[in-house]
Amino acid sequence: PSRTMARFSPLVLALALLAPVVTAFTVQRTPSFVRKHAGATTVSMALGDADEPIVLIGVAADSGCGKSTFMRRLVQNFGGSNVGPLGGGFGNGDGWETNTLVSDDVTVICLDDYHLNDREGRKVTKRTALDGAENNFDLMYEQLAALKSGKSIKKPIYNHVNGTLDTPEEIKPTNIVIVEGLHPFYDERVRELMDFSVYLDISDEIKFAWKIQRDMEERGHSLESIQASIESRKPDFDQFVGPQRAYSDLVISVLPTDLVADDVGKTLKVKMIQREGVDNFDPVYLFDEGSTISWVPCGKKLTCSFPGIKFAYGPDVYFDKEVSVLEMDGKFDNLQELIYVESHLSNTATKFYGELTQQMLKLSDAPGSDNGTGFFQTLCALKIREIYEKITSKKVAADPISA
Repeated sequence: PSRTMARFSPLVLALALLAPVVTAFTVQRTPSFVRKHAGATTVSMALGDADEPIVLIGVAADSGCGKSTFMRRLVQNFGGSNVGPLGGGFGNGDGWETNTLVSDDVTVICLDDYHLNDREGRKVTKRTALDGAENNFDLMYEQLAALKSGKSIKKPIYNHVNGTLDTPEEIKPTNIVIVEGLHPFYDERVRELMDFSVYLDISDEIKFAWKIQRDMEERGHSLESIQASIESRKPDFDQFVGPQRAYSDLVISVLPTDLVADDVGKTLKVKMIQREGVDNFDPVYLFDEGSTISWVPCGKKLTCSFPGIKFAYGPDVYFDKEVSVLEMDGKFDNLQELIYVESHLSNTATKFYGELTQQMLKLSDAPGSDNGTGFFQTLCALKIREIYEKITSKKVAADPISA
């Protein structure tokens, strides 16, 4: 089928809006180059070589779980002057429906593009896109391995507008490649390619509350139809998507609050579950590493309206693996005061005092910016930047002046 001019996916649109934000962040990278030594020896390094590695990050989540916002927080750490959909969009007269976002140093690939069948084909197979059998993991592995080794690929496009599989698009390697979708850790071969893996885990109660708000209040759907939609997806989600939490290096888990009765999801308890012993990753901790701590910071330095804020930290076991868990219940009244909480955290991967707070303020209009979802997504994004620097021996420049 031919490429069709259509609207961009929500993820691409959300990230394209980030372009003015990220210009203050640039990767000090070494592209392919030739060095001459005393004996006239020439050493050539190309992107994807052992000395110029490409970092592959996986993000797993269901639809409507905040992937788009998390991608914005993540991409702003790497920046570049050109951020937008692959192909440049409609402005150049040759745009196409794409799920891929590119910048100077980052490529974000939506794994929906590896659906085995289009929407009509799934009606024939009677399987949902959540089903592992509806995804082409052989091609996904082959192409991500090629991309990680520095080769360009011709990746398929799943057109979310009309449900078709469109003409493949060329993806060129960049310093960091992020793959996001339902199944980044489902296939062992693909899983082994990842340098770091993140799972955004939204509890059923919060999913239901958020979907009611979106579909009932904004789209006029009935409560019964919303409940039926959630229940129809749940078996496949629990079988094919949820188990990937066991393979994730970091899980951001969004739960109902313990502070007050709340069945609409306005107040959230969020956990950042960090696996111990992961290469190039040192878990963030509160006050004293390895201790078990409960902390209510509300007072003279942090304004808290009812029901307040509570932090917790301590060791735990998650899917039979040792983890450190950082927890926040409640929401911030004043983001600028967040620096007080930041000052009590260690291993945050910030480059200057207050950078975590600055990053939150940059996207203060984004969903979750006043609670633990935005807070831990931002922390996770800073840690991924640190992982990138450790793997590549490159430095990402951050600009404190633009706070």
